[in-house]
Amino acid sequence: MDQQTDIRSRAQRLQIRELNKWFGSNHVVKDLAIDVAPGEFLVLLGPSGCGKTTALRMVAGLEIADSGEILIGDTDVTEVLPKYRDVAMVFQSYALYPHKTVAENIGFPLKVRGLAQAERDRAVRDAAAQVHMDNLLDRYPRQLSGGQRQRVALARAIIRRPAVFLMDEPLSNLDAKLRGHMRAELKHMQHELGVTTIYVTHDQVEAMTLAHRVAVMDHGVLQQIGTPREVYDNPSNLFVAGFMGSPPMNFLNGKIENDCFVSEDVSLPLASHSEDRDAVLGFRPEDATITEPGTGLFDATVFAAELTGDVTLVTLKIGEASASVKMPKEYDVDFDSRIAVTFPSSKGFFFDAASGDRLMVGLAEG
Repeated sequence: MDQQTDIRSRAQRLQIRELNKWFGSNHVVKDLAIDVAPGEFLVLLGPSGCGKTTALRMVAGLEIADSGEILIGDTDVTEVLPKYRDVAMVFQSYALYPHKTVAENIGFPLKVRGLAQAERDRAVRDAAAQVHMDNLLDRYPRQLSGGQRQRVALARAIIRRPAVFLMDEPLSNLDAKLRGHMRAELKHMQHELGVTTIYVTHDQVEAMTLAHRVAVMDHGVLQQIGTPREVYDNPSNLFVAGFMGSPPMNFLNGKIENDCFVSEDVSLPLASHSEDRDAVLGFRPEDATITEPGTGLFDATVFAAELTGDVTLVTLKIGEASASVKMPKEYDVDFDSRIAVTFPSSKGFFFDAASGDRLMVGLAEG
């Protein structure tokens, strides 16, 4: 059995049950419950300080859970020491030994286990080949680029043949071009290995491109979990809607009254009856388009237009509110022009202004 097949066969289900963590009076992870399937790539996504790294460190055993359970396969590892959990963690800082060569860094976990030199060398070559570093085994970390160092850290994790990979923002120290390249490398490698993976990031582009499922966190609370498309297309609340997407979803504050959504300079009929309340209308920049004044859902004023390469991003003023619309790269418009905005009724989202929860109401068609 080769190493790739061996790792795939060892992939385990990971269950996180009602996990809690306090730092003093600060409740940083609140009743977190996630079930990760064997071989799944799950991304924990959220802003800095939302509790995602603390959750990952509890799975690794580097932080002690105050309550809840962590199961790998059928084994409860909540109180098991990190070295006995059968997990491998890749850190943001790479955590390589500067005085050891690439080969020595990769092979260190096996040296600790006392494996024979010949077996260790063979495993090092296999793991290095998996991340395309087999021609640089004699180099030291200081002689490597950031991307190469990250590959060494990945190879060191692979060689352990773990049941679960844990990755804490492993690409955040790389430049934008290399991040894109390494995203593709990571996704392909995880697909080939089939190892259960939890990946922490604040970058929603990483989450969208890498994950089988995304778990969005805020203030220690799991806000929504689903495939990237499910979370993007059907956000469960205002936070998820605003966090996913670049630029983020546009929001117009207003009221639902008499089965219409009413905001400054905006009045839109709803498709069904809804109780009167303060509400927020959301729509994504790529779902909207600009038309002649008076021919869309509402009129607006052009604040700025920016050619970003593939699209022209138009920023609008709707009363005191701002919104963005993605138009074709050929689109050109003057400052302060009056225009109209339109989008399909199915692409308008409503949220309760007080709770932030999604409202199951929609715009009337036509």
